[in-house]
Amino acid sequence: QVQLVESEGGVVQPGGSLRLSCTASGISFSLYSMAWYRQYPGSQREMVAHITPLGEKTDYSDSVKGRFTISRDNSKDTVYLQMNDLEPDDTAVYFCSARLTPRGVITWGRGTQVTVSS
Repeated sequence: QVQLVESEGGVVQPGGSLRLSCTASGISFSLYSMAWYRQYPGSQREMVAHITPLGEKTDYSDSVKGRFTISRDNSKDTVYLQMNDLEPDDTAVYFCSARLTPRGVITWGRGTQVTVSS
């Protein structure tokens, strides 16, 4: 059974930092592209960061470029999202995802709430 488990999010002040992690089980992790999405209330999920299976390539949405860093440790079946210089607009539910092929089925984590507020 494929499972993605995100770490707890939390409440952070503007300008602060937070690192999310997502650990996978039930898949050959190093074969999967991984991504972080976020979702605002009443909106669709949007991808914020993506990393290829061996970590050789990363992509970011314009809204987080330069502030967020995605990385992975294939020996631990874990992907990370380091979020720096957080802004109130970063407040959302963050989801980890795994995908074997570009058009393949996406497996989702349950999501974790990140709130940026003073």
